[in-house]
Amino acid sequence: MRKFLFTFSMLLATIGMAVAQSSSKDTSGDIKVYNNYDFVPGQKVIFEDHFTNDQDGEYPAQWKLDRGQGVMNIINGVNAFLLTEGNYAMVSPRMKTQYYLGDTFTIEFDFLMSKAGGFGPLLRFTSSKNAIDLHIDGVGNIDDGNVHASYPGDHKPEVFRNKWHHVGIIYKNKQIKIYLDQYRVLVDPDSKIITPAWVTFAGIGSKETPIIFTNVRIAQGGGMNIIGKKFTDAKIITHGINFDYDKATLKSESMGTLNMIQKIMTGDPDVKFEVGGHTDGDGDDAYNLKLSQQRADAVRNQLITMGINGDRLTAKGYGKTKPIDDNATEEGKANNRRVEFVKK
Repeated sequence: MRKFLFTFSMLLATIGMAVAQSSSKDTSGDIKVYNNYDFVPGQKVIFEDHFTNDQDGEYPAQWKLDRGQGVMNIINGVNAFLLTEGNYAMVSPRMKTQYYLGDTFTIEFDFLMSKAGGFGPLLRFTSSKNAIDLHIDGVGNIDDGNVHASYPGDHKPEVFRNKWHHVGIIYKNKQIKIYLDQYRVLVDPDSKIITPAWVTFAGIGSKETPIIFTNVRIAQGGGMNIIGKKFTDAKIITHGINFDYDKATLKSESMGTLNMIQKIMTGDPDVKFEVGGHTDGDGDDAYNLKLSQQRADAVRNQLITMGINGDRLTAKGYGKTKPIDDNATEEGKANNRRVEFVKK
């Protein structure tokens, strides 16, 4: 067993070296290419896992093993789930109920393919009547079993396989929209599956070319459409503005939500917001308060760079003082980690 772990660790070190630049870089430099990104996640998080609570070399606690083999490993500082054996290897989130997706939901995750080759991740959506497989191939092309779409970015294998990619999926009343990096790659207006009940992550994995993914989030709701309407609500609660771990550096995929806020403020020049930063219940009170203030400031500053007058925005960090969900559960913590835009 020790010999296997040592050999596998050496393999992971090789994979990590191949993606050292992309997995550890400052993601803020990519924000400008997300100017037209419009993915907004669902309003209530029901599952989230960054694998930070799992021990390196062990099976992740929040996942069921349906087929094959899998392990959590750290690749150049990134905690990730590797499917290492199986055709197909299959894993699924541990949920309180088997039927948790429904008519409208969003799914997000990051994945990586090493230079060594191999296959892309596969997601299987299952309903009470049937199932469909959503497959991402080795250069970013996507097939949902009904329609096929090509990745519009640089799809040369030596480029595509050498970096982390972000996936966003919106399902709403049979329509599927799939985003890969800053692109909306596939729209299927009439998918073959009706009201999916659950999702399985799968793929043809091996020790040499594992299926690698991380930062999984599933949320109910999605497709928030308040653009062009007079804003009358007291506040907007968002879970789509994300940061690098333990930092105030905005992740590129935050631009979907930020673009939405920018359009609301541009369309309604009288509205002013307090940007409120909130953390979960983990960690030191003073540290969380400081980090939430830094993150609120980062959001305000980004909106200013997008053309919003700074006089219309204030920023305040609340730390963990105003939870909206139970900090005893992982999904509760995910809902508490949020940015609120409170009307002034």
